[in-house]
Amino acid sequence: MPTTYLDHHATTPTDPRVVEAVLPYMTERFGNAGSATHEPGRQARRAVDDARRTIAESIGADPREVVFTSGATESNNLALRGAPVRHGRRGRHLVSVATEHPSVLEPLARLAREGFEVTLLPVVPAPEAEAGLVRAEQVAEALRPDTILVSVMLANNEIGVVQPVAEIGRLCRQRGVLLHCDATQAVGRLPVDVDRLEVDLLSFTAHKMYGPKGVGALYVRRRERRVRVEPLLVGGGQEGGLRSGTLNVPAIVGFARAVELCRDEMADETPRLRALRDRAFQRLCERVGGVTLNGPSLDRPDLRLAANLNVALAGLDAESLLAATRDVALSAGSACGSNEPEPSHVLRALGLPDAAIRSSVRFGLGRWTTEQQIDQAVDALAAAVCQLRSMLPVAS
Repeated sequence: MPTTYLDHHATTPTDPRVVEAVLPYMTERFGNAGSATHEPGRQARRAVDDARRTIAESIGADPREVVFTSGATESNNLALRGAPVRHGRRGRHLVSVATEHPSVLEPLARLAREGFEVTLLPVVPAPEAEAGLVRAEQVAEALRPDTILVSVMLANNEIGVVQPVAEIGRLCRQRGVLLHCDATQAVGRLPVDVDRLEVDLLSFTAHKMYGPKGVGALYVRRRERRVRVEPLLVGGGQEGGLRSGTLNVPAIVGFARAVELCRDEMADETPRLRALRDRAFQRLCERVGGVTLNGPSLDRPDLRLAANLNVALAGLDAESLLAATRDVALSAGSACGSNEPEPSHVLRALGLPDAAIRSSVRFGLGRWTTEQQIDQAVDALAAAVCQLRSMLPVAS
């Protein structure tokens, strides 16, 4: 029986149409985009320029503002390590949110060890309908005269909450503070426009939107107010000196094609995925007792990604449950934190006890998820839950 893949927040399968676009640049069009003295190199450069233009247009940016990286982790590190260093003369205070991805939280922790001061804001706790949300007024209250940068992700990778980045962006603009946004889970799933959001730096990656792994981008604002970033990698001067290294032309071409497909199909795909997500939750509640939703209400489409579902199953261990349902690919949290023994910091920030956190599983639906797959996955989970609960000791 083939695996039912419901872990699209971790990664997505590469769309065959993306593969088709990539293959020529791995075979006959193999030139180095930095080799301008011959046609193969110029051909590669044209492909990169076209891809950069497509990706920039998808987020409302100028092509010169798109810096290619190896993925969102590098983009986050480049933004959070590079911008404070260049703007540190103005202040040493940074603001972020407790539920950010580790590739944001860990660079901030390193900066704290180097003398910066970091404020991590709490989020609305469970079981509120807006659980996981950080309110713009919290950011406003945290800003100080020496605040130089705020970092808030657009959509959370575990509970799917969509943060009010545009409102936060207006606050930051008024106070002259840089705003970085980790939009890894949002680009390709939500309409993203850097001017509407009023962000200065924005990170995203291809493999979350049916593109290849190993390529991402960082938007660095140049218009109106130019953001200065200290590079992490030096040596070749590529990407305007912000990211040295030979450009991965096939992956960049695939990145652009993936962006095009998401843009063209988003209007139809979003309601389809939302309906499937709601079906999964309803059937789980019918088949399995003790189901609790983690994160914002499913009735608030403005607050939650359409394809995201995170639930706690009372009395169970999520790792044991996933091991018992090998034909269904789900996760117990962030893919980047799956090797860590600690409970999810995102669910902990909601105020959930460890028992609830350890019983939580995440569904991430995607482009080829079907109603039949949802029903099969719920049936498999229900059977596994029944088996595991039958093994629990009976309270005397």
